[in-house]
Amino acid sequence: MRVSWSKTVAVRSFAKINLGLYIGAARADGFHELRTVYQTIALHDVIRVSVERSSERSGERKSGRGGGIEIVCEDERVPLDSSNTCYRMAERVMEELGASGRVRMEIDKRLPVQGGLGAASSNAVATMIALERALKRQLPAAARLRIAAEIGSDLPLFLVGGTVLGVGRGEEVYPLADLPAMALVVVTPEVGVSTPRAFADWDALAKSGAELGSVGQTGASAPTRALAAPAQLTRPLRSDRLFEVGCALSAWLCGSGSGSPKVSGYPNTGAFAKGGSRAGNLLSDLVRTGIENDFEKVVFPQYPELRDIKGELERAGSRYASLSGSGSTLYGLFRSPAEAAKAASRLRKRGLKAVATSTLTRQKYWKSLVVGR
Repeated sequence: MRVSWSKTVAVRSFAKINLGLYIGAARADGFHELRTVYQTIALHDVIRVSVERSSERSGERKSGRGGGIEIVCEDERVPLDSSNTCYRMAERVMEELGASGRVRMEIDKRLPVQGGLGAASSNAVATMIALERALKRQLPAAARLRIAAEIGSDLPLFLVGGTVLGVGRGEEVYPLADLPAMALVVVTPEVGVSTPRAFADWDALAKSGAELGSVGQTGASAPTRALAAPAQLTRPLRSDRLFEVGCALSAWLCGSGSGSPKVSGYPNTGAFAKGGSRAGNLLSDLVRTGIENDFEKVVFPQYPELRDIKGELERAGSRYASLSGSGSTLYGLFRSPAEAAKAASRLRKRGLKAVATSTLTRQKYWKSLVVGR
């Protein structure tokens, strides 16, 4: 039997931030209804994938996919077994394509673990894309989305890139007209926040009858064409404000444009288009409309140092600062790359792990994905 390796394919695994994240009621499947706007950013890991192939001789055969899956990573926090989303993705892709051979994945880890930047989800999607290229075969768009959604809620957004609306448990994604590239500072504290624990804390808060707050209280008009909410979600209760959230996000996202560009395999997002005439007012719009992340209400009391970091970002000149996902990463948006670089330097002097970067439009995301292309 002759054995050979495919050419190693390297793919950048970009991070995301959440521009607002709202938690609705728990569903029958145990997940929560969510509303969020995902935004890909330039920070990334790198995933390198190769496939060992064998040429069979005189009756030799391999059953199933054969060969196994190997993950290599120097970061001790990254699991190397089937609990890793990259492992599960490689299994599913090989099975879906009917391919055989040993898959080797090397994870060059630069993004934080349990940081709220979607690193594990992005790693899995990067594995899918790299494996397709290594095998020189591509899954249909529908199969890509189905596999991604089955593995995790955040995965499908990385099959779109740029500015993305997330509904359902976050896995139902719609491409929005891209927001302009923005400078930002990302701060990654040395603490990991458990997303299941954060959801449990949110449920406890809602059950206690605590005031969860509302969005859009700063006077922003709410268009009638709000984000579509499932039929069972009507006017918001204390623990379920998704109708109100739809109005607030719609007030922010709806501009003068009549529609957003179509992405192959995805529906036109129509009313969610971001008019170009409002692009320059993005930061003030975020503040005026009251877009926020619900997880801050339960994560900050558990980790007060994260609330302090948000304050540091604001004092450093951020026009809008927020927790990303359930944390622990925080980010601040700035008017220019120069302001972001100055703020990051100031925060590093205060002992924080801060880096200046930028958001990625959809076109830039896909253009930059494959290393060396």
